[in-house]
Amino acid sequence: MERPAWAPPGIDISVPSVSRMYDFYLGGSHNFEVDREAARKAMEFMPGLPKIMQANRAFMRRAVRYAVDNDVTQFLDIGSGIPTFGNVHEVARKADPAARVVYVDHDPVAVAHSRAVLEGDEAAAVVAADLRKPAEILYSPEVSRLLDLDRPVALLLVAVLHFLEDEDRPYEAVTELLGALAPGSLLVVTHASYEGIPLLEEEADGTVGVYRNIRNPLVMRSGDEIARFFEGTEMVEPGLVPMPLWRPESPVEEEDPYAFSGFAGVGRTA
Repeated sequence: MERPAWAPPGIDISVPSVSRMYDFYLGGSHNFEVDREAARKAMEFMPGLPKIMQANRAFMRRAVRYAVDNDVTQFLDIGSGIPTFGNVHEVARKADPAARVVYVDHDPVAVAHSRAVLEGDEAAAVVAADLRKPAEILYSPEVSRLLDLDRPVALLLVAVLHFLEDEDRPYEAVTELLGALAPGSLLVVTHASYEGIPLLEEEADGTVGVYRNIRNPLVMRSGDEIARFFEGTEMVEPGLVPMPLWRPESPVEEEDPYAFSGFAGVGRTA
């Protein structure tokens, strides 16, 4: 297999990556054939996956604008993936040029491309770290340099918590992260669920199986289980809802049915 010139040295390009699959769904070019093959297989069972990812990104942008409108201009985006047009720092700075952003990912390709995009940007940085180890994120040099944890921070966990199994202690990780942030901080979450998918659960299970086979299990939690991540926060209206229904900026009846798969929400810490 020929290694593309942009591929960071040392990574195994024979193993699919969920962040590179996500990039493929969004029409990006920083993915390998192994990623495209796995993504196409997942789409055989759930052809609307690109629509779900587009709805996910659209929600993220609305949530970032909401944060800035409410005087939260610091962002910690964990599981940030490969940079695409309209990333967090671009959306935030359009609303407030002083916004600061730290991206976090454990995929070497995502980290390498984030560093390339952010080169020379003194108000944004990327950390190579894993959500399962919150302390490594919170005490990283990048977070210490860019984010004032005594002021509110928007913690973005967008399309990442569903890749943590219960034994990974995802609820404890979120609690630890929020516990380090100032009152008035925001928790921004999207999460996959069988609820809302315009398929029978048995059909959607085919996609879940694809992710399981590439050793990145996709955990489809219920709405009640997802709501647990927000314990200790006050939910921002309209609460935990399908992605297009969170403060929509265009008619929701025009959305693809797949866009309503899973849940999105924003909570504010006391």
